[in-house]
Amino acid sequence: MKYSFDSCVRYSEIGEDRKLTLNAVINYFQDCSTFHSEEVGVGIDYLEENHTVWVLSAWQIVVKRYPSLCEKIKITTWPYAFRRFMGSRNFTMEDADGKVIAYANSIWTYLNTETGLPVNVSKEQQEAYRLEEKFPMDYASRKITFGKEYIKHDSFCVRPHHLDTNHHVNNGQYVAMACEYVPENFEIGQMRAEYKGQAVLGDIIIPMVHEEKGIYTVALCNEAGEPYAIVELKEKEE
Repeated sequence: MKYSFDSCVRYSEIGEDRKLTLNAVINYFQDCSTFHSEEVGVGIDYLEENHTVWVLSAWQIVVKRYPSLCEKIKITTWPYAFRRFMGSRNFTMEDADGKVIAYANSIWTYLNTETGLPVNVSKEQQEAYRLEEKFPMDYASRKITFGKEYIKHDSFCVRPHHLDTNHHVNNGQYVAMACEYVPENFEIGQMRAEYKGQAVLGDIIIPMVHEEKGIYTVALCNEAGEPYAIVELKEKEE
């Protein structure tokens, strides 16, 4: 079953160019999936009562055009597959003419919050969501390769504003962190993210950046050099 909501690009969501930022696109998609879950009765309260949580494992977001301030947009999401403890979900963003200006694939893992281990998606959730057809896009692997040569940047500490209701760094925050390491005027056309660990308040994050053929890959690592997340940022084609 598809879920949609309409919006208008707000001043708080734009960058210096007066266009929606990549992080705002992620927030719209994330909000849309949350609204969908709440609408069908398997939202935050349901998950909390059942000691479970959906954790994002991978993003692939393609932006054809970033909408401008006050532009009308429509955001839509739907699940297209459940497999044991995994769920897959598409997203689109349309302009006022109904043209798709951004779209995404996402892969989620269903966890038991008491054990921290994956559990099979409940029949109640599968019946609540109802699957739709996959969006026609070029699906990339959820695994991201990180180059052996990289530049290590200054570390920083996880602060309260990085966290979400699950008490760890929100998936969009990792992307916002990674975007700090691309050149000025580098317009991102595709973002891929692979999430490998959960950073919490007070953890130290060490950014390691690899660049090859105009693609920046940022590994956001712990003090042992193990990545919490790997984010790949590809420049938008003209």
